[in-house]
Amino acid sequence: MNIESILSYIVWSPNPSVFPGFERLRWYSLLFALGFIISQQIMFYIYRKEGQDERLVDKLTIYMVLSTIIGARLGHVLFYEPEKYLSNPIDILKVWEGGLASHGAAIAILFALYLYARKIPTQSYLWVVDRIVIVVAMTGALIRVGNLMNSEIGGKPTESDSGFVFARDAEEILETLRIPVASVDAYKPQNRENELTGNGIVPVNFDIKVEKGGYSEADLKTAIETDVKYVLTRFRSSQKYLAESPETPLNFDLYDNGDHYLVTVYTFGVARYPTQIYEALSYLIIFIFLYWIWFRYKSRLPDGLFLGLFLVSVFGMRFVWEYLKENQVEFEEGLTLNMGQSLSIPLVIGGIVLIILALKKGFKPAEDHGTGS
Repeated sequence: MNIESILSYIVWSPNPSVFPGFERLRWYSLLFALGFIISQQIMFYIYRKEGQDERLVDKLTIYMVLSTIIGARLGHVLFYEPEKYLSNPIDILKVWEGGLASHGAAIAILFALYLYARKIPTQSYLWVVDRIVIVVAMTGALIRVGNLMNSEIGGKPTESDSGFVFARDAEEILETLRIPVASVDAYKPQNRENELTGNGIVPVNFDIKVEKGGYSEADLKTAIETDVKYVLTRFRSSQKYLAESPETPLNFDLYDNGDHYLVTVYTFGVARYPTQIYEALSYLIIFIFLYWIWFRYKSRLPDGLFLGLFLVSVFGMRFVWEYLKENQVEFEEGLTLNMGQSLSIPLVIGGIVLIILALKKGFKPAEDHGTGS
């Protein structure tokens, strides 16, 4: 494999459903739930090693699940689209339509853990939070993979011939055409390398399988020339992720394959940064780092250290990756820093303060608190 193939672009269009035909189970939901399941098992282990009652983890899990969902939803509503949701509050409950903000989840989790710790005399608030942030980092990594499977929260154009072309939205729209479409498949063509110009506009093919019905071949060609062209140029998602010229005729071939027609459309896409992957890898590394420190020191850790490390690393990386991410709402277009960056700054500052205070206290002596091993 040469360097050119490694850096080349990928046409990304996975089915967001885990099992085709069973739309209720989606990758995002599965990974979201898996994050909590794995987190619970890790917390069982942490509680056991530090001599805490493992039964408290079940109660802790309930606090975490509810605060994450409610906080992430309200965070999106208040930070990104307050006018839309406050004018129609019932839409706030429609979580399945998307719209979750990690900053809102972080604030809600910190508040929920305060309520939890008040009822547990053997655990201080900072002790609980310091352990929770370990698994929150891992869950954040899984959620970003879910965003990738949903083809959402992508990056800005790379302006080069490497990156991801997000084609799933166009596939789904093409499947709703008035012609009897059986399937749509977007892919990177192997015979159009000569059309690469290095500006981030890269070749993409769509294979559209059309069932033979009441359309003659001539009528089908006319419908493709108009309807497919409209989808690839007029829809907002197509304008964002594809680069089909509105002025030129649609470039396609129509093949009669006996029981069906195969339409191959030759178009172009916009290569974008796969920021979901960047964030997922960042959070995974943070999880491994925090877990390794806990495994080594356990109860000797000064209270607040892990929370501080978590805030600085997670939201510090979030601040960096936002430079490569597309803005989530229109009002961010004119801002020097987008909403994600503006919300990250106070959390990073708070994390720095916590780290300084924790290091001033120093590690607790092993003979008084034990290692928990």
